[in-house]
Order: sequence, then structure tokens, then C-alpha cells
Amino acid sequence: MARYRYETDEHVLFRETLRKFLLKEAAPFYDEWERNRLVPVSFWRKLGEMGFLCPQVEEQYGGLGLDFSYGVIIGEEMERIGAGLTGVGLHNDIVVPYIESFGMEEQKRRWLPGCITADWITGVAMTEPGTGSDLANIRTTAIKEGDHYVVNGQKTFITNGANGNLFLVVVKTDPNAEPKHRGISLLMIEEGTPGFTKGRKLDKVGMHSQDTAELYFEDCRVPAANLIGNKGKGFGYLMEKLQQERLIVALAAQTASEDMLEMTLDYVKSREAFGKPIGSFQNTQFKLAEIATKVELGKTFLESLIEDHLAGKDVVTKVSMAKYWITETAREISSECMQLHGGYGYMEEYKIARRYRDIPVASIYAGTNEIMKVIIAKNMGL
Repeated sequence: MARYRYETDEHVLFRETLRKFLLKEAAPFYDEWERNRLVPVSFWRKLGEMGFLCPQVEEQYGGLGLDFSYGVIIGEEMERIGAGLTGVGLHNDIVVPYIESFGMEEQKRRWLPGCITADWITGVAMTEPGTGSDLANIRTTAIKEGDHYVVNGQKTFITNGANGNLFLVVVKTDPNAEPKHRGISLLMIEEGTPGFTKGRKLDKVGMHSQDTAELYFEDCRVPAANLIGNKGKGFGYLMEKLQQERLIVALAAQTASEDMLEMTLDYVKSREAFGKPIGSFQNTQFKLAEIATKVELGKTFLESLIEDHLAGKDVVTKVSMAKYWITETAREISSECMQLHGGYGYMEEYKIARRYRDIPVASIYAGTNEIMKVIIAKNMGL
């Protein structure tokens, strides 16, 4: 069942174990989670018990000390169940690595063991109601008072916003800094901190079981010991870690495309019109040939990109290309596959309908695809 050149027998066993676990503990309940607009914390705890939360964390903090290639497997298998499990990858491969890379020893001891058991479920709070891609212009402030920072502001579209209880919050510790990005810092804020409240769970077009919420900070007193890394260096930390986040998004979109191709192939072989399977019509064959080609190109590109990332190479340009192209391609594929399902494709009981509404946001979050093109052009010397 190996998917990539670099996979070993250990990878194959890990994938098989995870897939069996998800078929038992997630697949039968996923529709219910979608209706409830929430993945239960009890499922997170089961993931932790099985070693599927933050397996990359060092053994001294309770982790398995595995590399990112195992995170790739977790991301793919979660996406196969449904996009509503995106929050697991965000926790494992996006938020927790900030603590691992930039946290003090005391911070690692305080938070990492709980991130592995789901006692801590993390989120990253960057986006604000008036600030998305223009990160340097965030308005949430954190002003030092003695041994605390006093935080004021609002964050929105926060993945794991309802279930989460530990948030990496992007703040302005120096609102007057020039250039503006030099005033940005990162604070870990725990649920229960006075002045921190959660707003409503947001009602999204798709990804219904993935909890997304607003966060509010009103004279929220956060211990200065919760500062991640150095004051004023937050923007640099974000730019460094956003590459892995964008790789995770591209990976999910690729998995979704493969899933859509598989389910549509099954459908056109069994569905008949005019006395024969619709897969025998040339239009259907051409459409699926085109989709299969795009899927194969995406997979090959991703494989080389994952290998480069594992080797520690600079993948900024290529990861921006992958995030933009693979998510756009997935959106095109969702539309084509829905059309090939005919009227059934518009019915919620068919998985293609869910894919169709889950996929568009991938071209918006983790940096819009327009921002990806800006980065690519800049790195081409334009």
C-alpha cells in the first residue's frame, strides 16, 4: 500500500493501522458529525491513545519522534474520510511545530505532552475580521504590563475554534513598529484565561464538521512566559512555518481529487443510460482521462516536493505552486465529477456533493491562491 518512493515497511504498517482505526472510529459516524457541525473531543482522545496526534514530537515529551512523512500519511487518511477532519492536521503539523521549534524548554514540558493526548487541542489565530492576507496589519495588541501581556482584539475563521483550548495567537506587541511586521509576536493563550472568550461557531458552506469560530480578547492578561520565541520576531516564524501548512493543504486537495476520481469511475461503470454504462460514452471517457492525467501530475509533483521538504530544502516557490495549482485543479475536478454523476451528484447522500462544497475554501485559506502567485512571481525576479 506504499504511495511514495521513500515509504518503508514501517510507513505501510502505520498507514494500514490508521486506515483500520478510521474505518472503525470515524467513517461510521462522519455523517452524524457533519450534521452536528462538530467532531467530538472523544475522537481526538482516541487518536491520542493510538499515537496519531503529533507523532513527530520527541520521545522525552511523550511523542514517537517520527518525521513529517508520517504526518503526510495522517493527512491523507483523514482527508479520505472527509475534509471535516482537517483540524487534526492543523494541530499536528501546523500549530504544535511552533512550540517544538521556537518554544522554551519549560513551554515544551508544559504543553507538548497534552498535545499528544488531546488534553490540549490547538488552533492558530491569525485572521481578523478586517485582516486576512495582509498579516502585517493585524490590530490585536498585546501590551506588556509587568510579567503579563494585556491582549485586546478579535480573531475570526479559527479552525478548531470550538474544540480548541490552546491557541497560538498572532499579536502586535509594538503597534508603532516600522516596518509593521517587526511589531508582531506570538502568544500561546489557554482557554480559561480571564478576558478570553469564544464567539459563535461559524456556519460554513462546506467542511461542516470542522469547528470554526471567532475568538475575543478583552483586557486578557496572558503570562509573559507564554510568549513563543522572541518578541517582535513572530512574522518571521510565521513565514518559516507557513510552508508546511501550504504543503498540508495541497496534500489534502490531492487526496480529495484522487477520491473523486475513484468514486466517479465506480459510478460511470455502474450507471446506465440508453442501454449501456455512461462510462462507454466518449465524452465521459475524455473527461475522466483528463482528470486522471491531472491527478497523476499532482501526485508526482507532490512526491518530489515532500522529499525536498523532508531533506530540509527551500521549497517556498514550489510549495506555493503546489498549493495554488492542486487546489484549483481539485475544484475543477469536483465540478466535472458532480456533472458526471448527473442529478445524483447534487444529492447529499452522494459523497461527491460533499466534496463539491468542501473543496473551494482550500484556495482561500493558508494564504489565498492570489498570494501564492505573488510569491511565485516575486521569486522569479518579477
